Amino acid sequence: MTIRTGMGYDLHRLAAGRALVLGGLDIPFSMGCVGHSDGDALIHALIDAILGALGEDDIGRLFPDRDPKTTGIRSTELLKIVMAKLEKKRMKIIHADTVVVAERPKLGPYFPAMKDILCPILGLRGDRLGLKAKTNEGLGLIGRGKAIACWAVVIVGKKA
Repeated sequence: MTIRTGMGYDLHRLAAGRALVLGGLDIPFSMGCVGHSDGDALIHALIDAILGALGEDDIGRLFPDRDPKTTGIRSTELLKIVMAKLEKKRMKIIHADTVVVAERPKLGPYFPAMKDILCPILGLRGDRLGLKAKTNEGLGLIGRGKAIACWAVVIVGKKA
């Protein structure tokens, strides 16, 4: 079996008046990620990881922030487009692992609902998607509660 690995990273500033969307889930919070789409940094990191495993361009080249068709789009829709590219190449995700770095809000309680959204799109069972949260221990923009960053790694393989 052909196995490939991809790594993705995304960071978004936080601002009042924006909805906080992570892993396709609307999370109650006083601020949200600033972005051309819904600003879902977790899905953006997953998309970049998948595109990396495919040897493709990154999310910014595939979905440029100057394209009016993607203004305010839900990132789950972008992920579905990327999953269609994966399918077209007869590849599937074997495992995905992610880390969200944010001071607030506490994200652990939201992970089961995120898995309920992400696993069907990714074609994964829940035990093949890792979701973790860390703080930045008060350091930098993330530590001061002004940004959220996400890391993702995916392993993909050829379909039988």
